[in-house]
Amino acid sequence: MGNGDIRVRGLAARAGGWSARHRWAAVGIWVLFVVLAMGLGSAAGRVDVKDSDQLKGETHTAARIIEDAGIDEPASENVLIQAKGGDLKATDAEFRDAVDAVVRAVEGTGRVTEVASPYDTKTISKDGRSALVQFDMRGEADTAGERVEPVLKAVEGVQQDHEALRIEEIGGASMMKTFDDAFGDDFKKAEYSAVPVAFGILLIAFGALVAALLPVVLAITAIMATMGLMGVVSHVMPMSDTANSVMLLVGLAVGVDYCLFYLRREREEREAGRDAQTALRIAAATSGRAIVVSGVTVCVAMAGMLFTGLAEFEAMGLASLMVVAVAMVGSVTVLPALLSLLGERVEKGRIPFLRRRRKSGGSQDSRFWTAVLRRVLAKPVIAVVVATGALLAITAPALGMKTQQLTLDQEFGDSLPIVQTYNRLNEAFPGGSEPAEVVVKADDINAPEVKSALADFRDRAISSGASRGPVEIKLHDAQNMAFVYVPLVGGSDLDKAGASLDKLRDEVRPATLGKVDGVEAPITGQVAGSKDFNDQLAGAVVPVFAFVVVFAFALMLLSFRSLTIAVTSIVLNLLSVGAAYGILVAVFQHGWGASLVGAEGVGAIITWLPLFLFVILFGLSMDYHVFVVSRIREARLRGLATKDAIRHGVVTTAGVVTSAAVIMVAVFAIFGTLSMQSMKQMGVGLAAAVLIDATIIRGVLLPAVMALLGERNWYLPKWLHRLPDLTHDETPQAVAGAAARDDEGEPLKV
Repeated sequence: MGNGDIRVRGLAARAGGWSARHRWAAVGIWVLFVVLAMGLGSAAGRVDVKDSDQLKGETHTAARIIEDAGIDEPASENVLIQAKGGDLKATDAEFRDAVDAVVRAVEGTGRVTEVASPYDTKTISKDGRSALVQFDMRGEADTAGERVEPVLKAVEGVQQDHEALRIEEIGGASMMKTFDDAFGDDFKKAEYSAVPVAFGILLIAFGALVAALLPVVLAITAIMATMGLMGVVSHVMPMSDTANSVMLLVGLAVGVDYCLFYLRREREEREAGRDAQTALRIAAATSGRAIVVSGVTVCVAMAGMLFTGLAEFEAMGLASLMVVAVAMVGSVTVLPALLSLLGERVEKGRIPFLRRRRKSGGSQDSRFWTAVLRRVLAKPVIAVVVATGALLAITAPALGMKTQQLTLDQEFGDSLPIVQTYNRLNEAFPGGSEPAEVVVKADDINAPEVKSALADFRDRAISSGASRGPVEIKLHDAQNMAFVYVPLVGGSDLDKAGASLDKLRDEVRPATLGKVDGVEAPITGQVAGSKDFNDQLAGAVVPVFAFVVVFAFALMLLSFRSLTIAVTSIVLNLLSVGAAYGILVAVFQHGWGASLVGAEGVGAIITWLPLFLFVILFGLSMDYHVFVVSRIREARLRGLATKDAIRHGVVTTAGVVTSAAVIMVAVFAIFGTLSMQSMKQMGVGLAAAVLIDATIIRGVLLPAVMALLGERNWYLPKWLHRLPDLTHDETPQAVAGAAARDDEGEPLKV
């Protein structure tokens, strides 16, 4: 880089300098790393999270017992036969004919087993107008959706012959097929469209094809390498498809952002009249260092998911952590090498109708933010009061946040016919679509005392009011196990169904199965899984919040050597997260303005989202914060007064922060267009939070607070002076002057 003997302080500066001097080696090493990671991942294969590892508590115990016994539970299906009018009853001949026709039709497909008539299983509704034909799909439950179509067509054929009745199939396999057909490509389309959207925004931001391609290419290669690493790591900590999707989202967001920060700074210094070597040196020492601080902070935030004890969260956290680390390393190593190789050719492919960025002292000033900053810095007290008041008002609805696993009708609304079937089934047979499952393991399942306890459990489940029946018992003699299926009173109302589950666990089981020595009887099912998940997540909230906040505080303290900056960083981030929570509750719980985002108020936020959002947002918001504060500190070190340094830092970073924010908002908003309410909640929550963070927080509240604090922004108590110094002291003037100095081998100082 002009003078290879000069030592600059900071890992990013040294990495950038080495890469620019050994550019072909740096590019070659990166390509080799990506290829090796993908090859190793492909050879190792990916180990996914097992059902028995998904949760702790009774749900985990039940899954472990089933897994150890080697029992593969089939996908169960129901055919709901229901009179359309009020006169026809299950006892009538026409109704019986329809039931017999359904039984014959599904058996005739050869795809089912254990077909049971409602007249044998007593699955007839209290009003006598509805009945259930029950059966299991042959083969593995995970792939049953691929084999259920002939059965669905057979049931449709019976429906055509009995117009006075409503004959509909619903169950694990039919729902799987319906969702795959309706939404199977939803995620892929969203993931694939994210890349061209990001590229389009970068093209507008840079106005040149090559410059826009660089961040996208590096982000994609970082994602590809991480996918390979996930395969290797999954043999130690299992991964999942959800972790893969989250990794892609986070990887694209931070990968593009990090490259954008670096590339824009290098372009800015070139426009200021600096030569290529000096511009790269400045970008490495400033933006490169901000990327490292931001990347480490994001990694720490993602690591917070490892403290949940939930396998799915642990997989998402580790996958996100890895892709951020890979993107960070790529941005401070291979990017400077590529910029050194390309030189002026990075401006190739310039779009004619996009004007060159206005040069103004080497920085791209923003007229809008210049006007905003003029008012904010003139009256910082008013700015703080107004901005904080607005954010607290937006946060207020979050105080009444209700979380739960979304039921089928909440997740998809009435957009699918099968949802209407689900609602009709639950109305006729409360809890019948998602019964509680008692997994009974005994030394001898046929022992008299065990059989008596099972019968007693069935009777008390109904007499206690937890279920209206019918309670079904399936024996597995060879494994000395029994499965007891209990439709819960409350049905799709998870609050009422949860109360019924508590009766089973706390009253019915101890009085029956709990009295038999050697019997295990954990209760699982969707309602139980939701409750166990909520309980475990509630226990993880405090440790995760504490870990993320404490370590983020420590990193900011070490990176800026300012107690004030560290404290304000945490407070501002918490305000940003709180505002995102408030928007989520207002839109998706209360339904305020839900139609504007194509959603509807479903009365609750999906259980996993608040903690997930906290970790993701706390990490991602550090991107902008570190970048802006680093620029302010840099200006302050050059001798500018604090207010002038704030104005310079915010205005000169406005362009890159806006571009980065627009990319993130656009990518996250794509997921807000999906049909599933849970994905809408995630997409809208992330997009809204990033938008608030990049505008109100960084553009108004941060400069106003720093203006009020003045020189106290840089306060560090004497007793903390012994902390490691992770700051960078390479201002543009200092770094630019490095090339002209003698080879003294001394670190640069400001």
